[in-house]
Amino acid sequence: MSARLSNDDLDQILAIQFSVAWAGESGGEPPRLGWWQSDLIDADTGGDFFARLLPRTHAWAGLSLARRGAGRVDAAARSSLAGGDRVQTLFHLGFEIDEQLCDRVAEHRRHQRTPQNVLRNGFGLAIGYDWSPAAFATRLGQLGTAKVEVTSGGRRLKAKGLSAVDAARQLAGALLPLAEKYPLPFLEASG
Repeated sequence: MSARLSNDDLDQILAIQFSVAWAGESGGEPPRLGWWQSDLIDADTGGDFFARLLPRTHAWAGLSLARRGAGRVDAAARSSLAGGDRVQTLFHLGFEIDEQLCDRVAEHRRHQRTPQNVLRNGFGLAIGYDWSPAAFATRLGQLGTAKVEVTSGGRRLKAKGLSAVDAARQLAGALLPLAEKYPLPFLEASG
């Protein structure tokens, strides 16, 4: 993967990560997938808190914390894999890329951009609509089908040499079929 990603590539990855982080939250009415114990984005819950606390950047705060919560569940699942520190997952694309993603969110916050305005290319930001697992599965299905091998530790993708955006798309697509527990799609490091 390239060391430096374009802003458009970073925004596409963020849209996918934020969308999965939102869908994986346990809160909301109706409840969503429940892969992590949070409800940080919706206007009736965590979103309301952040709107009062951080009026200009509240949307980014909720999205960032939901993404961080998803990343913690992802890291815990990764730790059960042999060589889990050498795999790529949707929330662990490698140090360089993960740092660029954090820097991109900080840039959006500084310039007070709204997530809906800047995360609309590619997959787009899939949050805040009337939730249903079927609707979310349809959105994930638009990313294409990934060839996976189901292992005891997760869903191993059978792909090599993907760009960061393609890796994020395939890792998100490998969440299908949706499961009761986060299924940990992962790519083994090449070489």
